[in-house]
Amino acid sequence: MMIDLKDIPCFGIVGNFTGHLEQAGEDKNFVHIVTKDKQAPKLIFPTYISNSSSICPKYLKEFPFSDNKILYPKYETKLQSEPECGIIFSVEWNAGNVTSIEPMFFASSNDCSIRKENSKKISEKKNWGPCSKGFSSNWIKIDSFDDGGILDSYNISSFLIRNNEIFDYGEDSQIKNYSYFHKTLLNWIIEKINTQDDTDPGENIKSYLESSGYPSKIMISIGATRYTEFGEKNFMDKNDEIVIAIYPESKFTHNEIKQKVNKNDFSNKEISFLVQKVL
Repeated sequence: MMIDLKDIPCFGIVGNFTGHLEQAGEDKNFVHIVTKDKQAPKLIFPTYISNSSSICPKYLKEFPFSDNKILYPKYETKLQSEPECGIIFSVEWNAGNVTSIEPMFFASSNDCSIRKENSKKISEKKNWGPCSKGFSSNWIKIDSFDDGGILDSYNISSFLIRNNEIFDYGEDSQIKNYSYFHKTLLNWIIEKINTQDDTDPGENIKSYLESSGYPSKIMISIGATRYTEFGEKNFMDKNDEIVIAIYPESKFTHNEIKQKVNKNDFSNKEISFLVQKVL
């Protein structure tokens, strides 16, 4: 099945990995948001809305994803990679509401973000034009999203290469350790799509999807992992290189993935690598 990311709306999730918001200095922006439990994510935000009408902000109509580069935004100085697992979902609708979503493929995603104050909407810090985000070209099929499915055996690692030195950027983390995962995450996504309103810093997701023609597929990056001490304290610079890897932990160790990065060996199709140069 051929799916072009340009043809499907894309989103991210805020607060689905314990500790990331605090590290990014973003937690204060969500203190007024009431969730069902302490582990629940905060909200869904758009990064790209394909085939949208005028209801959608102009910047969300720009396709932001690249599998090889990030273009540094003008007049900004604080840019951070956000290593994530991105998932392509099929979507079923009934009477204007989403009734079910089915995970189809996963890949490494870079939900790159500008750290700046006074943004009313999260999406304002996420899409500044072409090559402002990342999505691997190696999509891996999801056999099941239930407990015991393929993603339960995968980890996510990320690295920043600067002046030929490789730094761990995000903590090596098990995908199954997302705060909400499996059926809990699917139910939460459906509820948020159908009910989330335009109260800052959120946006009305359903209205965007309606304007996009009730799409049968969407992509959602399901949350950024925690940073290492280096990743938390170091913003991206031009000429840096970001590498994100989602890999089967039963077959590779973190150090073996790092060795592959050092050797520029990104050929193994069991690993979803995303390699981006910052320009």
